[in-house]
Amino acid sequence: MTLYRILGKRGRVTIPYEIRKRVGFSYNDVLSFTESADGKSVTVTREKVCDNCKGARPTIKKDGAALLDFLNTLSPEQQRTALVHLSVKWAEQQIKS
Repeated sequence: MTLYRILGKRGRVTIPYEIRKRVGFSYNDVLSFTESADGKSVTVTREKVCDNCKGARPTIKKDGAALLDFLNTLSPEQQRTALVHLSVKWAEQQIKS
C-alpha cells in the first residue's frame, strides 16, 4: 500500500494514521530521520530514550544529582535523543504560556 502526503511550506508532513498505528508511533515519541546514501529517501525511526521511561522514576535529590547521574549513564546518541525530546517539550510549554 502506498500513501501520499504533501510536504507543507514549513517542511511539515503528517505520517498517515494507518502507518502510525501499524508501526506503533504515538504522541510525543522521539523520531530520528536518516537520509539514504543516494539522498532520495529518508528512514524514520522511533528512538528509545531510556529502558524504563514509564516505570519507576529515580528519586530526585535536592541538588539534581540523580538526574545528572541518570543522564551520564546514557550513550552520547541517547543523550542527544533526550535533548531533542526535552527541547520539544520545552518549546511546547513556551507556546502554551
